[in-house]
Amino acid sequence: MRSRFLHPAAILSLLITAAAAQDLASFEKRVTVKTLANGLTILICERPEAPVFSFFTHVDVGAAQEDTGKSGLAHMFEHMAFKGTDKIGTTDYAAEKLALEKVEAGYAAYNTERTKRVGRDEQKLKQLESAWKDAIKDAQQYVKVNEFAQIIENNGGEGLNASTNSDETNYHYSLPSNRLELWAYLESERFLHPVMREFYTERNVVMEERRLRTDSNPIGRLLFEQFIGAAFLAHPYHRPVVGWMSDLQSFSATDAQRFFDRYYVPANMIVAISGDVKASEAMPLLEKYFGRLPAKPKPEDVSSVEPPQNAERRVLMHDQAQPFYAEGYHRPDYRNPDDATYDVIGDILSSGRTSRLYRSLVRDKGIAAQAAGFSGFPGTKYPGMFLFFAVPTPKHTTSELAEGIGAEIKRLKDEDVSDEELQTVKTRAKADLLRSLGENEGLAAALAINQARYGDWRELFRQIQKIDAVTKADIRRVANQTFVPSNRTVGIIETTPRAASPAQKGGE
Repeated sequence: MRSRFLHPAAILSLLITAAAAQDLASFEKRVTVKTLANGLTILICERPEAPVFSFFTHVDVGAAQEDTGKSGLAHMFEHMAFKGTDKIGTTDYAAEKLALEKVEAGYAAYNTERTKRVGRDEQKLKQLESAWKDAIKDAQQYVKVNEFAQIIENNGGEGLNASTNSDETNYHYSLPSNRLELWAYLESERFLHPVMREFYTERNVVMEERRLRTDSNPIGRLLFEQFIGAAFLAHPYHRPVVGWMSDLQSFSATDAQRFFDRYYVPANMIVAISGDVKASEAMPLLEKYFGRLPAKPKPEDVSSVEPPQNAERRVLMHDQAQPFYAEGYHRPDYRNPDDATYDVIGDILSSGRTSRLYRSLVRDKGIAAQAAGFSGFPGTKYPGMFLFFAVPTPKHTTSELAEGIGAEIKRLKDEDVSDEELQTVKTRAKADLLRSLGENEGLAAALAINQARYGDWRELFRQIQKIDAVTKADIRRVANQTFVPSNRTVGIIETTPRAASPAQKGGE
C-alpha cells in the first residue's frame, strides 16, 4: 500500500470546513429569530460562556438615502441617538419641549434670511441669529448632559458606540446579562421618544469632524469627495457620508426629526443579541419593549442606477501633501454571483506581507510605502467599486505606482493563480470568518447584517461555501471583465511645493 500525505494547509482547510458545518448546526440550535407585529426583526444567539451580552442594532439607512441638500443627516442623527429621550437627559421635558420649539422657530427665521439670494438684510440677520442663540441657551438649562451614556456606564456597559456609512447606521455596546431589561428599555426608548436636544451644538461637532476628515485631510478630500464624485454620476454614492459643509450649516433639528420618522421604522431595523441570554426568557421581554415602536411602511429604496461607465475618468489634485494614487473599477453589488470572487481577488492582492501588491510594490520594487486593493468602496449594498491605492516612497512617483498596480492586474488577467496561493486564500478567509464569530460583538453584528442583506443570518456560513467554490478561471474571468480602462476612475494627489516664507526669501 502506498502512503498518502496531505499538505498542512489542506489539512487545516478540511478541519475548518468541518468546523464551519458543525458551527452552523450548532448555531441553528442557539439562534432564535422573530419578526414582531410592527415589522422589527430580533435575533437572539444563546452563548452562556460569560455573564455578559452584546447587541447590534442595524438600521438600513445611510448617506445614500439622504435627500439633496441634506447630506450628512444620517450621520447627524446617529449623534442625536445618544442625546436621550423625553425621560432621560432632561430635568423638565414639558418646559424643554416648549423651549426647543422656540429654538426651531428661531432657526427657521434666521436660516430663511441667511439663505436669501436677493435682498438679505444683514442687520435683521444679526438680530435673528442673536434671538436663535438666546433660545438655545434657554433650552440648555433643562439638559442633563450625557445622562443616557452615564446610565449605561454606571450599569457596567462597555463599548458604547455607533457608526454610519453609505449603506447603513449601526449601534452597539455590551452589558452584564442581568441588565438585559434595562438595555431593552433604553434601546427601544431612544427610538420611541428621541429628542433633538443640543442639536446645533452637536452640529458644530459634526462640522469639526468634517474639517478633520476632509477639509484638512488631502486623501479624504480626494477619495470621499473628488474621486467618488467622478466615479458616481447618478447614484447617491457620490455623496460624502460626513456631508457637504453647506448642508451641515443649513439643516435643522426639524429635518433630523423628519429623517428619523421616515427611516427609523421597525420594518427597517434589525436587533441582534449574542451572549448569556435565554431566548425563551429574553424574547418576551424584547417584544414587550421593542413592540412599542409604531409600525410604519418600510421606506422606498434608492431608485437611481449608475449608468455603465464607458470612458476613463481622472481626478488630479495638487496639494501640499504626500503624493497618493488610487484607481477604482465599478463592480456589481453583494448579491452578484461573483461577489465571493471579488473577495478572493482582494485577499490575493492585499492580505498581509505575502500579498501580491505588498511583495511587488513595497518589498521588491520599493516604490510604495503602502499598497492595497479591496472591494466594496464606498459601499456594498449597491453596485460599488473595487479600489486600488498606494502611497509612494520618497523619490518615487504616482506614475510608477500606476505601472506597478497595472502589472499586477495584468497578471490576474493573463495567468492562473497557483493552487497553493488559491488554497491559502480560501483557508485564510474561512479562518478569519470563524475567528470573527469568537466574540459576542462580532457575532451580533454579523447576524444582524446578514439578516438585513439576505433575509437569512445563515448566509454568514454559506459565504464559506461560496469562497470555496471560487476557481482560477473565475478569477481571470472577473478580472478581465472588471479591470478594463473604460471602467476605470483614477485619483491622484501630486505634491505642490510649499511657498517660501518671507524670511526664507530674504535669506536667499
